[in-house]
Amino acid sequence: MIGSAIIPRPLAKLPWRLIFMIVAIAGFGLVVLYSAAGGSIRPWALKQAMIFLFFLGLAISMSWLKESTIKAATFPIFALIVVMLIGVDALGLVRKGAQRWLELGPIRLQPSEFMKPAIVLTLARFYELLPAGEIRKWRAIWPALALLGVPAFLILVQPDLGTCIMVVLCGITVMFLAGLPLYLFVGSGLTLAAAAPIAFSMMHDYQRKRVFIFMDPESDPLGAGYHISQSKIAIGSGGIWGKGFLQGSQSHLDYLPEGHTDFVFATMAEEWGLVGGFLLILAFGMVIRWGMRVSANAKSRFAQLTAAGLSMTIFFYVTINLMMVMGLAPVVGVPLPLVSFGGSAVMTIMLCLGILMALERQQRSQSRLE
Repeated sequence: MIGSAIIPRPLAKLPWRLIFMIVAIAGFGLVVLYSAAGGSIRPWALKQAMIFLFFLGLAISMSWLKESTIKAATFPIFALIVVMLIGVDALGLVRKGAQRWLELGPIRLQPSEFMKPAIVLTLARFYELLPAGEIRKWRAIWPALALLGVPAFLILVQPDLGTCIMVVLCGITVMFLAGLPLYLFVGSGLTLAAAAPIAFSMMHDYQRKRVFIFMDPESDPLGAGYHISQSKIAIGSGGIWGKGFLQGSQSHLDYLPEGHTDFVFATMAEEWGLVGGFLLILAFGMVIRWGMRVSANAKSRFAQLTAAGLSMTIFFYVTINLMMVMGLAPVVGVPLPLVSFGGSAVMTIMLCLGILMALERQQRSQSRLE
């Protein structure tokens, strides 16, 4: 912690180690985007820098929120996002075959992104209000399933499978940490496995094709399997130390599609190698570890579940993207936060971190009073 003798006292209370780590990850992401554009700050690096600085300022401002304020706003915000999701399905803007955006005058919103932290807050608030003796009863299950199922369904029909998976994983994480019986999760997993053929038959054609390509990407290396094949080539060709900054042939010669968004890790790994990839993953690990420490030190059940759930949201972002670009999971359109170009993931991650910083600040305030 930087002392108040160096900077003003209110700013000295911020978790500067976390902020420096986030800035380092985002800064490295800007370097990768600069290289992906052939050594230019346009069209991606400059815009990404502006987006990051805006949401970093927002996250720092959110760190002054009180836990009571967050609790009071949780259910109204959740209800508002559900209404917005309904609005998207009814009146939303269609882009690239998906109806995910809502236009409000000059503002274009993707409400499904707000649902990722919102579902964590909502379920954490629900389980805090639930009496401890009710946690192993049906009363602890069906309202949570309803709170999770409604937005998940609305997002799935957009269709946005990647975001739907993220929302469901975040919700299930909070339910598990709340103390629901383990057999419920095991039984649900077995049921889903048994129902997989039915779910597969209900998928869109492009989604089924992604599953086929995941199972055998070499079956169509110049078609649907092109993305993942080129991603593997880029990662493998980087070796241990990488080819060097601005020396990535896969991205610079346009062999690697979406090298600045979903497959940005492959772009990075080609130039920075295994070492660069390891350091980036380590940095994300330190951020997640910080968030889990906030959960471990929390005094209230709401703060414990919220901090753990938001930390796992970041974990799911990173894990799903890395598995996707390495061919360990189907391509579902989940970006690498703070590194991939685009404001949606940056916004979600910084909202999560803003709430985490608010909870951590309150913990330190309470510790000084004790």
